[in-house]
Amino acid sequence: MWSDTESRIDYLNYSEVSEMIAEILLDDSMLPTSIGVYGSWGVGKSSILRLISQELADSRYVVVDFDAWLYQDFDEAKSALMTVIAKSLYAAAPEGHKEKAASFYRRVNKLKVMGIAMDLGALAMGVPTFGGITKGLGALGNVFRGEGGAEDVGDIRGAIAEGNEQLGGLLQEKEKRNPPEEIEAFREEFASLLESIDRRLVVFVDNLDRCLPPNTIATLEAMRLFLFLPKTAFIVAADEDMIRHSVAKHFSGPGDRHVSDYLDKLINVPVRVPKLGLQEVRAYLFMLAASQGGLGEEVVEKLRVTLIERLRRSWSDEPPITVEEVAAILQLQPSHAVLRHLDTMDQVASQLAYAERVQGNPRIVKRLLNVIRMRAAVARRRKMPLDEGLIAKLALFERCTDGDAIRSFGRLVNNAQSGKVDLLKSLEATLFEDDEAFESQLPKEWQKHKAFIQDWLQLDPPLGGVDLRAVFYLSRETLPIQPISAGLSLAAVAALEVLRKTVSMTSKVSQDAISTLNPGEIESVMEELCLSMNRNLEWTKIRADFRGAVLLAQTSAEAHARLVRYVGSLPKVPPWMASLMKDKGQ
Repeated sequence: MWSDTESRIDYLNYSEVSEMIAEILLDDSMLPTSIGVYGSWGVGKSSILRLISQELADSRYVVVDFDAWLYQDFDEAKSALMTVIAKSLYAAAPEGHKEKAASFYRRVNKLKVMGIAMDLGALAMGVPTFGGITKGLGALGNVFRGEGGAEDVGDIRGAIAEGNEQLGGLLQEKEKRNPPEEIEAFREEFASLLESIDRRLVVFVDNLDRCLPPNTIATLEAMRLFLFLPKTAFIVAADEDMIRHSVAKHFSGPGDRHVSDYLDKLINVPVRVPKLGLQEVRAYLFMLAASQGGLGEEVVEKLRVTLIERLRRSWSDEPPITVEEVAAILQLQPSHAVLRHLDTMDQVASQLAYAERVQGNPRIVKRLLNVIRMRAAVARRRKMPLDEGLIAKLALFERCTDGDAIRSFGRLVNNAQSGKVDLLKSLEATLFEDDEAFESQLPKEWQKHKAFIQDWLQLDPPLGGVDLRAVFYLSRETLPIQPISAGLSLAAVAALEVLRKTVSMTSKVSQDAISTLNPGEIESVMEELCLSMNRNLEWTKIRADFRGAVLLAQTSAEAHARLVRYVGSLPKVPPWMASLMKDKGQ
């Protein structure tokens, strides 16, 4: 099995991207700068940040890792970023400059108290918000809402006094300034601190696209305080479309030009993670197989270097590396289990590279392989006579089609004598001979996946005349293959998880989750809900996931139609389900 975390080892020639960005950061004349590493969910943005960090293993740099998602719902985003940077600079400052770093740290807290990031208050310093501080923060909120009175003003003054006492004077100011003057003083002190300790600050902002729009914008706005100051660089890793969605949501639907202008002013250098082609996917699969094969580190590293060199020459006429070449580099004997895995990887590579629901996405590839590996292990324990290639082929069908097609396939297997589907043999026979005859035989649920089915049928092993009952039984007994669609954003995934746990038809949490969805993703989220519900056909009582689906169905005609189709596919519709849909006008 393979861990679903960012890697510090380059399997995909991403080092070309990381080296290019590192060259910018290592050149003082290019600072200050802000760089956007853009890509969809799971393409490897975090891994690129780790590779860049390794390139900056230099005493001249203070590297700050800021996970925006980690602070969501815990800290006010502006305060969190400012505090993390201030703490990192204080930790990196030499002894002779600690007081200057502490002064900047105090400046950050001063800005927070002045309301630039007021929600965090004393919590950023690790002080419990009890007594006068808690009361003062409530009073401060009243004043900002225009509801405060003389009592609130007194509470605020008391909170400031108590806060100063508890924090040892950390919030004390040397002189009175208004907010614009304080911000300018903040920037000057920050620049002076970097100059005096002779360090360059590089801040990695990751997982910004997992945040809700208010947190996303607050983090970007906090970056503005530091941007374009000497010796400073920000690298933001995010799904560009999700950031654009957050900007549009925050500013109440500005035009595309205004959204672009906003991003362009924040990001100097946009870098998009390159989409993986067939050769990159094959190299990735080979490395995944080798890394889990119990082989020596030296031969695995030799393979990695060879593959990276081949990828960098992929523009030329040099043929792609073969399984035999990989086996020779790894010094594999003909009976070695890794050789069997390499053959399987080679067979499925083209589907993983080009299938619409995978498109070479490294995270989806890894998850799919984990399911294949898990199912193969279960098959061995139960002494099922199943080839790993057969398991992989069915797993691909599940990943790359939809719930209707999968159910249709299951019915064909259940209705076939001895689990041998004659239709598959006929489809394989007409695959290249008669396209019209081929299409006319496809079940209606497979029609929209025709291009995939044609490529899929060409994979080994052939399915005509093969008893498929065991492999279908195995797929039901193991983890679902389609927890997340390839094109689903992280925000949509978060909303999906909320909808699966909808406690009532008036749930504000579920309604808020729906409001965060990009309209273009509503139908996809409904598709995932239907697939999820189909994995558990226990309908004796009202289900939380069905409540979420009914709420989502009210937002678009397409989502409503998909839910209606799903309900219509059930063998029996329970009374509570019909009543729930009727109550909501469905």
